[in-house]
Amino acid sequence: MVQPTSGHSQNLTFHPYNIMLCLLLAGLSFLFLALTLSYAYIRVTMQVAPVKMPWLFLVNTLVLLTSSFAMIKAKQCYLADKTRAYQKSLWYTILLSLLFMAMQIVAWAWLFRVNSIGWNTSATAGFLYILSFTHLAHVIAGLPFLFHFYYTARKRMVDPVTVLVYFSDPEKRLRLRLLTIYWHFLDILWVFLALFLGINALV
Repeated sequence: MVQPTSGHSQNLTFHPYNIMLCLLLAGLSFLFLALTLSYAYIRVTMQVAPVKMPWLFLVNTLVLLTSSFAMIKAKQCYLADKTRAYQKSLWYTILLSLLFMAMQIVAWAWLFRVNSIGWNTSATAGFLYILSFTHLAHVIAGLPFLFHFYYTARKRMVDPVTVLVYFSDPEKRLRLRLLTIYWHFLDILWVFLALFLGINALV
């Protein structure tokens, strides 16, 4: 595979996409930090009972971690010029992300019906919905980019020449790296939220 020159790599390091992703991840970090601190503050000051976290949230943690592993495989296959394996890894990431979304909806339905937990039940219940829904919204926001990568790979990888051109594009490599970082960030964020909610349910 054609490797980019050091000068071009330096330019990609300060590419606007890199800066935009850094700002996005910083903003999301502060947002969820503020929400979790607010949750803890309300629990302490108002003496509000915690909300039991649905067990499906724990299962979803494994689903999301598996999707992150599939994304790692996609990047590895891209760097190794493995066309079919690259496409399959992207498709597995999409399927696992859709499974995560479906199971989140089931978990919310379980909260509503089995435990009779709604928006008006308590402040902590509202935070549980806000935290999980805000995270899910950013998973949904990343799906169009995954579909775009998968569609482009299926459309352009039709013969050895187009495969070579696809794998030799440094900007496409940059976008895949940024998407991988974004997906890993969402996984780490969800693990943090699951641990936070789980510990709060026990305290």
